[in-house]
Amino acid sequence: MKVIVDRTKCDNHGQCTFAAPTVFRLDERGILQYEENVDESLRDEVEEASDVCPAQAIRISD
Repeated sequence: MKVIVDRTKCDNHGQCTFAAPTVFRLDERGILQYEENVDESLRDEVEEASDVCPAQAIRISD
């Protein structure tokens, strides 16, 4: 599964880091970092991260 974050929409709120901390994290500058290729077993977490994103910047591609 591929995770896609639209950087033009992402405001680095970090809500995704709580929903899927193994996939999303904020670096020392507060900028979102994430894994692009993620195991299917993490789909529920990534979907939750997408749902809680205030900017709706996260998509999943199979």
